[in-house]
Amino acid sequence: MHEHPLQRFFRSLREQPIFAWERYQMRDVLVIDHPLCQAVFSRQGAQLLHFQPRGQKPWLWCAAKWPHVGAIRGGVPVCWPWYGRHPSENAWPSHGWARLLDWKLLDSSSADDGVRLHWQLQLCDWQVDLHAHLGERMELRLSTEHQDDMPCQLSQALHAYWRIGDVGEIALSGLEGAQGYDQLSRQSCQQEGELRVDGGCQRVFQHDGELQLKDHAWQRELCIDTGDSADTVVWHPGSRPLLGVTWDEISEFVCVEAAAGGTDSLHLAPGEKAHLSLQAWAAA
Repeated sequence: MHEHPLQRFFRSLREQPIFAWERYQMRDVLVIDHPLCQAVFSRQGAQLLHFQPRGQKPWLWCAAKWPHVGAIRGGVPVCWPWYGRHPSENAWPSHGWARLLDWKLLDSSSADDGVRLHWQLQLCDWQVDLHAHLGERMELRLSTEHQDDMPCQLSQALHAYWRIGDVGEIALSGLEGAQGYDQLSRQSCQQEGELRVDGGCQRVFQHDGELQLKDHAWQRELCIDTGDSADTVVWHPGSRPLLGVTWDEISEFVCVEAAAGGTDSLHLAPGEKAHLSLQAWAAA
């Protein structure tokens, strides 16, 4: 088991503030040390990179090395205002602009049940807000407001990389019977039984609500709720290499994402809002 690269901020036994800005790999990161949990956000992308309730192993995976510029692989990237390839502009970055830009932290607060943060990004005629509540559970809520006077299209995802003991020893339950599309075989599929992903997986399921990530190597189970999003995406590269990620690291994560608008883009009228959420908690 490799130590999460951002656990370095929590090695000291000295008392430290709940919120503290640090500089790491050429990014500004917000280190959160609360009695219930530890977490790290990047200002770039308002990206939750590390989350660990007290007494538990980390819930999120993050690559040890980050590129000098560009997206950070790991945590929960905010893919917005499109995810995947742009439908018409091939030169534009995959998964949108949001994960490449610095967001504003409008508010952060601490209470007995954890911490709350409010991040915001203004881009042209769009406003997108990310609200996070972290404690014994993890909750992220994304809200987009279209401020132009013409209708527009949108797709978005909370692209979570879940930290696991070994990808060959996990199973996802809760998707039984769900209809989907297998992007590797390029054909429709229906999930039968538990889903295992050690050979590679890139499936988009028409599923919302709760599923269970069973991690046999770490002997734990995380409940993941994608809310009322249109799709639940499950992804792992299998034997395909990832730029900047070692082979050992690839076995330590699986992506289970909340997504909307990927198959049928969301159409927003002027002033209309779109919402996306992702929650997780440890099974009893």
